[in-house]
Amino acid sequence: MFDKDTDKETSPEFRKGVLTGVIAVLIVIAVLLFGFWLFIGRNIDTDFLNIKSIAKVKTISGLIDKYYYKDISDSKKETGVYKGLMKAMDDPYTEYMTPSEYKEQQQETSGEYVGIGISVSKDASSNEVKVIKVFPDSPAEDAGIANGDIIIAADGYTASDLSLSDFTKRIKGKKGSSVTIVYSHKGEKHTVKAKRDSVTSPSVWGTMLDKEDGIGYINIAEFNGTTTEEFEKELKSLKKQGVKAVIYDLRTNPGGLVDSVTKILDDILPKGTTVYMMDKYGKKTTYTSDDKKQEKLPTVVLVSGDTASAAEIFSGAVRDFKYGTLIGTKTFGKGIVQQEFTLGDGSALKMTVERYFTPDGECIHKKGIKPDIVLKYKYDGDASKVTDLSDYDFSKDNQVQKGISVLKEKLK
Repeated sequence: MFDKDTDKETSPEFRKGVLTGVIAVLIVIAVLLFGFWLFIGRNIDTDFLNIKSIAKVKTISGLIDKYYYKDISDSKKETGVYKGLMKAMDDPYTEYMTPSEYKEQQQETSGEYVGIGISVSKDASSNEVKVIKVFPDSPAEDAGIANGDIIIAADGYTASDLSLSDFTKRIKGKKGSSVTIVYSHKGEKHTVKAKRDSVTSPSVWGTMLDKEDGIGYINIAEFNGTTTEEFEKELKSLKKQGVKAVIYDLRTNPGGLVDSVTKILDDILPKGTTVYMMDKYGKKTTYTSDDKKQEKLPTVVLVSGDTASAAEIFSGAVRDFKYGTLIGTKTFGKGIVQQEFTLGDGSALKMTVERYFTPDGECIHKKGIKPDIVLKYKYDGDASKVTDLSDYDFSKDNQVQKGISVLKEKLK
């Protein structure tokens, strides 16, 4: 039995010891907090992401959880923060991509993806999804789907109820998996099951327009990872057919990879700078061509307001080298370059890091390139019957015909 004066739990010495311990703990916590504050100050821009702004984000998140009319997951809110941060630059070409978005983007720029092998478009008035092209030896071709068919549904998802991007995601999937496609062929409804496979999306198509004069035509739809190889193969084929001059059609080319377009320019142009880039620190990156593969072929390049980015690099180089004649309407005017930064969790940033300049030093951003011959596009045929370039009547395309006329003069 303890005496009251000697009870360790109530003695002055005990209380003093407890108080000393509490003070020591508080000092340790204060040191840790001060250290964290120093870490934040040194490693993060304290004018933006500081303790106050973090607390504000938590407050907003709490208000969303309490008052928003439906539940929003923490992961979705986190993604929204990252996307919002990239939008702060007010640059439509700068964005945050989730791991799945980045993977899909990589597939698109590589020229390869897993799907059934069709190219589709959506009619703005009818909401119908139409097959523009069925790729050779593809699952779609094996399933009986043809150019001009209307895709009604994929795995139960109705095409007219979704955006084109969301609907095509339902068609794509894992290699070896199957997708059930409902489509209309000449008004007759069909349901087929197609097995998804790796598909290469062709980006180059060519033909001889005038065999007598040797005038060839090459359409470059975009500059992706397979475009250079496709281009060299197509040009080689035309040369075997006796091509003496070429029309390059970039009217619907939105751009793509800088490496792809500069390799093609190296194939056709004489020695010199084809394009150069400059970042905000003044660092210069230059792309050049040599004269090892120079093609001495009279050239016309068809351009339009949809000709952008890498397609404008091509057009600007041809113009500044005085290698060919540009025909059409003023190009889009995208004179900036993006770089991708991959993050540890599989997500990525695509960020505008440089401006690019044509060989003569012009930055065409928001200005575009004015063609040598300004001519608005006109097609005298029935465009509704055109489902593929192989169905296209080039004799009824006024810009193509002008190009042929220009090349015939050059050949003389």
